[in-house]
Amino acid sequence: MRYKRHRYFIAERVNLIQRSKIRELFEKARKIENVISLGIGEPDFDTPDNIKEAAKRALDEGWTHYTPNAGIPELRQAISEYYREMYNLDVPTDNIIVTAGAYEATYLAFETLLERGDEVIIPDPAFVCYAEDAKLAEAGIVRLPLREENGFQPDPDELLELITKRTRMIVINYPNNPTGATMDEETAKAVADIAEDYNLYILSDEPYEHFLYDGAKHYPMLKYAPDNTILANSFSKTFAMTGWRLGFAIAPKDIIRDMIKLHAYVIGNVASFVQVAGIEALRSPKSWEAVEKMREEYAERRKIVLDAIKEMPYISAFEPKGAFYIFANIKETGMTSEEFSEWLLEKAKVVVIPGTAFGKNGEGYVRISYATKKEKLIEAMKRMKKALEEL
Repeated sequence: MRYKRHRYFIAERVNLIQRSKIRELFEKARKIENVISLGIGEPDFDTPDNIKEAAKRALDEGWTHYTPNAGIPELRQAISEYYREMYNLDVPTDNIIVTAGAYEATYLAFETLLERGDEVIIPDPAFVCYAEDAKLAEAGIVRLPLREENGFQPDPDELLELITKRTRMIVINYPNNPTGATMDEETAKAVADIAEDYNLYILSDEPYEHFLYDGAKHYPMLKYAPDNTILANSFSKTFAMTGWRLGFAIAPKDIIRDMIKLHAYVIGNVASFVQVAGIEALRSPKSWEAVEKMREEYAERRKIVLDAIKEMPYISAFEPKGAFYIFANIKETGMTSEEFSEWLLEKAKVVVIPGTAFGKNGEGYVRISYATKKEKLIEAMKRMKKALEEL
């Protein structure tokens, strides 16, 4: 029996978004033997045992049912306590929604606050999801260049020049992916002042807040523009919980109320036992001891990569003070970022991400993740050095 071939029509909004170049390169590398990946931004550490045990207990105790859409009250209270203790910020629980990672928090913010014709200012380079979320919200995208000579921080004067009558939102992400940059307090205050003066939202994505080096500090945007900020955060990086899909957003109560309405139809609620594990993550000293050990390990790995790059020809590194990435300048090779990434994969079997995966301003750079075991990092650096010396 022969079946008639159907022609499928896909919604235009889906055709607008692009598949992540990071994932494409990662999947290509998986087919090659003896590859060392410095590509995916995921902690290589396991989730701390006390958090896993909390999830197991929760399952045994019957945490297998629906929860309130916004998240269980105990977790929202734990998040509120965390911001009070860590940053001396008063965050009412009604201003918090528990989400499926910071990814969903970001998506909800774009869909709730932006309409067709609105404009959102997105840094360039920047993590890949912001531009794609903007496309789904049918908003116009305006890119704000981040430059190495400025520490990859936003220039408030340039930001001001990009604002129009249609501007509704500014995206901020510090500590930064892909550059590893941190934002100083003066710049944070300047961005907050601009948002308040022009009645703009700030989407501040802050999942790398605990991975800081050389005395760097994190300044949550909520501290400087509480009525304008939608703060997205996640348990994924801090507690090595990427697969758990647990995050949250903090925003003014009226905004959270509308984000909850959309969230209710997208996923309903985050898995109940995962939320219970989140309480343990935030409140247990064992969790924070594990976080500090991870930070110390990342600091050592960061030094390994920075020291190794100093010995390589044709490449230099911006010295990051946050996250677990190094944004390396490869302009002297004469290759584009994509050409360099392909060449390095073929020549040295090392995966790095082309800077253009994060925006046009990423041309001439590659992102190196040091969320990788030391032995593999050292071997990858040897391979890179050998390949570059043979250019």
